[in-house]
Amino acid sequence: MTFRPDELDTFEAIFTASKAQIRAFPGCQHVELLYDIDMPNVRVTYSLWDSPGALENYRKSDFFRATWAKTKVLFSEKAMAFSLGKA
Repeated sequence: MTFRPDELDTFEAIFTASKAQIRAFPGCQHVELLYDIDMPNVRVTYSLWDSPGALENYRKSDFFRATWAKTKVLFSEKAMAFSLGKA
């Protein structure tokens, strides 16, 4: 996620306030916030889920919708989301 530089503190406060609830969501094994070393206004949330269905249930939750609504207005570019698996 690429944020307007003046909104980084706002986003980090949202993440800090939300991460315990995300971790407690059924199927979530881990969540953390990472940053791009070369682009200081880029952040990535890294999370591990029991299954794609567990992640989808989270994405459909009222909690996610409310958190996303507060977050997306802080972007300077459209966010990307993708799921990965181990080879």
